[in-house]
Amino acid sequence: MATTSPAKGGKILILPGDHIGPEVVTEALKILDIIEEATGAKFERDFDLCGGASLDKHKDSVTEAVLKKSEEADAVFFGSAGGPEWGHSQPNPESGLLRIRKRLQVFANLRPCNFASKALIHRSPIKPEIITGVDFTIIRENCGGAYYGEKTEEKDYGCDPWEYSRPEIERVARVAGALAMQRDPPLPVWSVDKANVLASPRVWRRITHEVFGKEFPEVEIRDQLADSLAMLLITKPTAFNGLIVTDNTFGDILSDESGGLTGSLGLLPSASLAGAPAAEGGDSPVLGRNNAGGVVGLYEPVHGSAPDISGKGLANPVAQVLSLAMMLRYSFNMHREAEVVERAIAKVLDSKDDGGLEVRTGDLGGTAGTREMSEAIQGEVRRLLKAG
Repeated sequence: MATTSPAKGGKILILPGDHIGPEVVTEALKILDIIEEATGAKFERDFDLCGGASLDKHKDSVTEAVLKKSEEADAVFFGSAGGPEWGHSQPNPESGLLRIRKRLQVFANLRPCNFASKALIHRSPIKPEIITGVDFTIIRENCGGAYYGEKTEEKDYGCDPWEYSRPEIERVARVAGALAMQRDPPLPVWSVDKANVLASPRVWRRITHEVFGKEFPEVEIRDQLADSLAMLLITKPTAFNGLIVTDNTFGDILSDESGGLTGSLGLLPSASLAGAPAAEGGDSPVLGRNNAGGVVGLYEPVHGSAPDISGKGLANPVAQVLSLAMMLRYSFNMHREAEVVERAIAKVLDSKDDGGLEVRTGDLGGTAGTREMSEAIQGEVRRLLKAG
């Protein structure tokens, strides 16, 4: 049974964002209130604007003042950005989030792919016998590659340089290696690229192998071409249980594909980290270390702003709450509390036949609203923390 961590805490910049963002962020923070009460940890919370809300007030998707606040925080907790009312002109709502990522250099984006409850396996578009037991995390390089750098855009020509340097590749490889070593035996790691046709991925593959050979010899590192992995994640997803580390472009595509495997974006959290997180009870990381002893991180659900259900109390808060659990684990070294939150969500979603509460929002085939789902999770978190 998990016991609470020693009282700690830290400073969080909270950016609720647009449409359903404020709704699900509000509910997730109620879980943080309960953890504070149970553990004595104190979290300093600062709220501000990013995305469309910032455009409306400041004519910019994120202000310099908010960027500075993000640098001073131990973690940034984000809701969602965007909506049809802001269109696609620049700066668009999503550009604010990209600027925060760049300012914080949260270069490692973690997107886990698993089922929060086995009762949800039937929600996947993949056959149960293929998808049951899937449990991998994609680690996407988040601050380099084709998405960044000087671009050329003319009437009849466009160019996006696909560039990676040794330090950029080494640091994300180290995050994958550190996370792999947190399990016994270490998790396998797949390095995904297109080394058969592209120069940058060939450099990626070579340097990744150098890092693992020198620093993580216990970890099995395997190579996989990005296009074949896209097919195999549909036909044999459990074969890649472990960690998948890849560049910005491939990571963008593959993480969205992995999100489709579980059948609902409302269940998927993410973390963007500025360094390798410490294991439970381990030393704090050096690269990306924050004042709380964890690693600087930006945490957000994978789902968008869902303007079609905004303000209706229908949004699924689970992905936001799971993002909170990732924040507790990686930025504040509160591993036990993170585990409690994850167990509470599983209990709420589990079928009654399996001893669960079977509370689910509409995207999961249920009738619960945002608040009802949140209250069920809060109750289970309280119960598990009290049980010690």
